[in-house]
Amino acid sequence: MSGHRGTGRRPALRWPGRRRRDPAVEPSVLNPRDLLGESLAGVLQRPARSALTALGTVLGVGTFVAILGLTATTSSQIDSRFNALTATEVNVDDVGIEQNEFVHLAFPKDADARIERLSGVEHAGVYWTVDTRGTDATVRSSPVGDAADGERAGIVAASPGVIEAAVPHMAQGRIYDEYAERTAQPVVVIGAGTARRLGITTLETRPALFIGDQPFTVVGIIDDVERKADLLLSVVVPRSTALKTWGEPQSGGAKMLISTKMGAARQVAHLAATALRPDHPEYFKSVPPPDPRTLRGNVTDDLQQLFLLLAAICLVIGAVGIANTTLVAVLERTGEIGLRRALGARGGHITAQFLAESGAMGALGGLIGTSLGTLTVVGVAIARDWTPVLHTSTVASAPVIGLVTGVVAGLYPAWRAARIQPAEALRR
Repeated sequence: MSGHRGTGRRPALRWPGRRRRDPAVEPSVLNPRDLLGESLAGVLQRPARSALTALGTVLGVGTFVAILGLTATTSSQIDSRFNALTATEVNVDDVGIEQNEFVHLAFPKDADARIERLSGVEHAGVYWTVDTRGTDATVRSSPVGDAADGERAGIVAASPGVIEAAVPHMAQGRIYDEYAERTAQPVVVIGAGTARRLGITTLETRPALFIGDQPFTVVGIIDDVERKADLLLSVVVPRSTALKTWGEPQSGGAKMLISTKMGAARQVAHLAATALRPDHPEYFKSVPPPDPRTLRGNVTDDLQQLFLLLAAICLVIGAVGIANTTLVAVLERTGEIGLRRALGARGGHITAQFLAESGAMGALGGLIGTSLGTLTVVGVAIARDWTPVLHTSTVASAPVIGLVTGVVAGLYPAWRAARIQPAEALRR
């Protein structure tokens, strides 16, 4: 007490637990190199768990790359397919009844020859579905028998040019020719399925089938067609034979199928009506081929949206897996976190470490998924004899997507780790 007597000053008070900051002590710093090393150590400490955690990201990113790659690859194939078939096909409808109620069949007898004179036309023919209402149109392989023994197959009247334009693949025989068309021969061409149902296995015995009571000689069996697939399910007879047997088609029921060379379809569609009936071109309506780019866009957009949704679901599953594993790692490493905090690590350092670990698992999964997706695209293209198409932006962005997925998945676990107090952690 004597030391303070007469000075007039009171001793300085110090609050317990409160220390002055020593300007000589620098705050702890976690440089990027140490951060990378710590995160890799954390990932490699449990490799099996890390691999299973990254599997969801691998599947999501791999699906993403494979979908975009296969979509781009098939788009080019769709283009070529449309160019080879749809873009070389013209259909002409008989709309004469709309202009003149007395016109039941606007196509002239020599309609095929008139159209085939146009430049760029390969094959052309008139066809219609025979109206068999009120008649016995049961198709049988024997002249007698109950209607139940046969089948009600569609009967199509078609000139030879229709079958040629459909590009048929013959299992046996051949299609009927111009002579059969000109002389109204009782001959038919049928699909392989119809032949099997009727028990016709060979044409060497010159088999016949019966439509009602009318006999027809089977001259050809079609195995497949590239256009107008309904011919495979029909009994095809010459146009003149159908006119002789069943009469004219229903008003507006006749159509014409035209196959053209590449690039000539729209010009042929523009000239077809005038070539058929210069006096009444309004009796016909030409249907040019659709724009293949529009068709391709519709097909690929639907496929891309569907499968990208699947890829997004896989990424969400991968993100949940990374978040769950990272959160478990936080709980398991509570003591380690407390020790780091006691040695001077700040909350931001802990957050950065766990974000780096989750991001590393996401990036690793993204890289592996990108590789697997690329291999899938190349493998499918090689198996189908296609040219693989994979955009550089897709390959470059896929690992980034995996990295972002991992970082986003690790936000909550990293926040939980940063809130752990050193004293509480060291007690556990």
